[in-house]
Amino acid sequence: MSKGQVGGVIFFSDNVSSAGQLASVAAEFRKASPGPLALLVDQEGGEVNRIPGGPGLSAKQVGAAANPAASARSQGATAAAVLRGAGMSGDLAPVLGVYRSAGDFLDSAGRSFSSDPAVVGQAGAAFISALQGAGISACAKHFPGLGAASAGADTDTGPVTIDLPAATLESIDMAPYRAAVAAGVRMVMTSWAVYPALDPANPAGMSRTVIQTYLRGRIGFRGTVITDALEAGAVARYGSTGNRAVAAVRAGADLLCCSSRDVAQGDEAAAALAAAGL
Repeated sequence: MSKGQVGGVIFFSDNVSSAGQLASVAAEFRKASPGPLALLVDQEGGEVNRIPGGPGLSAKQVGAAANPAASARSQGATAAAVLRGAGMSGDLAPVLGVYRSAGDFLDSAGRSFSSDPAVVGQAGAAFISALQGAGISACAKHFPGLGAASAGADTDTGPVTIDLPAATLESIDMAPYRAAVAAGVRMVMTSWAVYPALDPANPAGMSRTVIQTYLRGRIGFRGTVITDALEAGAVARYGSTGNRAVAAVRAGADLLCCSSRDVAQGDEAAAALAAAGL
């Protein structure tokens, strides 16, 4: 870190005892780094909170509220307060997947706001605005959407294919991202699923078509593109950590998520990028 080779740090709950403890660690990291650091955590609400303190509601509960946007705004404000107290700079949230059926991948964990893309867009934009209005960068994920993934599908553990027409992906799954971009979201995390109608050969996070043609081109996102975990089972077939890192950056990723809790993973990714001249 002191050599300026680390762009950021992602934190998990394994060894986080309190927001205050994490704030002390964050301060040490900032002191050690010669440049700015992205200090990030997944604080979605519901089941996915890495730091104690909330927000308490799941995305599903927010989407079911009488006023989803107001509920999401409250959730975002709570998340921002918790993250500021912990010394974080960004939240890897909200999830903008539009779930399709009860009990499917996102719905089973309450991580989707709704099966209605308009509700997902409104709630997501409100969450983003509350976070960023309080000084915490938001990250819309997982582009172009995991809402159609079936129950049991999980890119963390294995390959996932979402075989929908491009028109459906654009009109339903990508719609909330347009709302997020309009709200000024600073980061977008790509999915590791494969979308054959968009790119049959590469997962979204390694696809120039997905990132450049759709996310950058048609949706107009100009912020930071971050990958999902580089060690995910869904991308195991795409070679070594170095190969995956190079493929993601060549596709248009700005920030690689090396979250295996092994410093060697980041070293391998950095070395591969340097060797490739990236």
